[in-house]
Amino acid sequence: MKVFNGTAVFSGISFGKISIYKRNEQLIKREHVQDVVEEIRRFEEAKNSAIEQLKELYEKALKEVGEAHAQIFEVHQMMLDDLDYVESITATIEDQKVNAEFAVASTADTFANLFEAMDDAYMKERAADIKDVSERVLNVLSGKSSDTGTANEATIIVADDLAPSETVQLDKEKVKAFVTIHGSTQSHTAILARTMNIPALINTNIELLEEYNGKEAIVDGFTGSVYIEPDEATAKSMKKKQEKDIATKTLLLQLRGKESITLDGQKIHLYANIGGVEDVPKVVQNDAEGIGLFRSEFLYLNSEDYPTEDEQFMAYKEVAEKMRGKKVIIRTCDIGADKQIDYFNMDKEENPALGYRAIRICLDRKEMFKTQLRALYRASMFGKISIMFPMIISVEEVRRIKEIIAEVMGELDAEGTPYRECELGIMIETPAAVMISDLLAKEVDFFSVGTNDLTQYTLAIDRQNHKLDSIYNPHHKAILRMLRIVAENAHKAGIWCGICGELGADITLTETFLKYGYDELSVSPSMLLALRDKVRRTNVAEVKDLE
Repeated sequence: MKVFNGTAVFSGISFGKISIYKRNEQLIKREHVQDVVEEIRRFEEAKNSAIEQLKELYEKALKEVGEAHAQIFEVHQMMLDDLDYVESITATIEDQKVNAEFAVASTADTFANLFEAMDDAYMKERAADIKDVSERVLNVLSGKSSDTGTANEATIIVADDLAPSETVQLDKEKVKAFVTIHGSTQSHTAILARTMNIPALINTNIELLEEYNGKEAIVDGFTGSVYIEPDEATAKSMKKKQEKDIATKTLLLQLRGKESITLDGQKIHLYANIGGVEDVPKVVQNDAEGIGLFRSEFLYLNSEDYPTEDEQFMAYKEVAEKMRGKKVIIRTCDIGADKQIDYFNMDKEENPALGYRAIRICLDRKEMFKTQLRALYRASMFGKISIMFPMIISVEEVRRIKEIIAEVMGELDAEGTPYRECELGIMIETPAAVMISDLLAKEVDFFSVGTNDLTQYTLAIDRQNHKLDSIYNPHHKAILRMLRIVAENAHKAGIWCGICGELGADITLTETFLKYGYDELSVSPSMLLALRDKVRRTNVAEVKDLE
């Protein structure tokens, strides 16, 4: 038995046979050409064929993983038509009188190196996209296929890495799991894997040896381990682990359709946090009562430029329709701090967590903000949409937001564009917002506490600094007291309040949140049924105060 370890990007236990996947390894030779015009024509035809392939992949991804993740194939199409990219290739052919293959390969290396040299993690990931689209063009030029070629049998795919286009081609009914040597937890590939519910490991210390082909293997998506030719004891242990996982999930499924109500009759709404359209099936599967946090910034993060009004409208509309009348709370663009985007052209800051971010950007870049608000209000006709604004620190900010909303409504009225009134809320993420929550409550319809930022701002601890993990304490009495204050002030003003930060899923605090009177908790879809189970086993009258 051989054991290798990596980073899990989707949990679960899978049994299957190893299938080693290697990309078409092409040795690109520099060749002198006489007919430059003909060589440029070859490149243009190959580029157009690659774009057609990407259009087909987009349609396939649209059906399997939703609009948000299918958009990567639209981005890839745009990359192939990018003026700088195309001109670099044609100029190389013309100036050096070389073959199209060499021009494409050298341009891909140049552009990929530029992206990899950037500080922004998201932009670094675009290096893989450049390599992916260029590889597709090279395959067309050489007459080779871009398919994975291993998706027709029930296997565990082991690869150096998998590009988004390769991942989406996997038949999730037949592929048990995949294991890669490289990769990133935030790459499109990792996101697609989670969406497709395929247990997957990245950064695994395994080699692509032909001798592993066809070997029996087990992937443990909980610990990040892969066992090749497991011994009897390991196989038996993993089987039990798989059965326990299935049994736990099956038991919790019995809570679908049940009320989230305590033993002494106190009801709480359990909503789900999502990053995009592709997460809605998991929300429905886990019986969420609504969506408490739609992170709209992912529409910006997954785009090469500001997403248009129509692009945003389609995403919001699709989620609203799929939720079939259940509440969908959409947070306006929360860019900044650890979520940087190159095309926003923001200056480098010494402390971005305290800087130009979230609502501060929106109020400063009014047209960008209005574009999002127009999309939101247009989408309100297709479901029950509420709008939530992040990083609020003053009543003046809320009033300014309302003024801009009034402008948007006036424009829509003038155009004859239908919309509905939306419930408006704010995130409570700063000590300032907590301390004036009595005043803020008079301005909005609801509060939602972002406990991640509230904890770091209250304790003066950067949550990205791992050296401070030992003193980063979201259970700190100061945090708990703030949570109590927020709930009390919300209810005094007659509005509801919820929690959408990571703390909402902390089962050890569920009883406390119920005692404080929180009306809603919004968590990742996978936590919903476990949280409902905890709620239904709680008697609030017997809960002791943690303070």
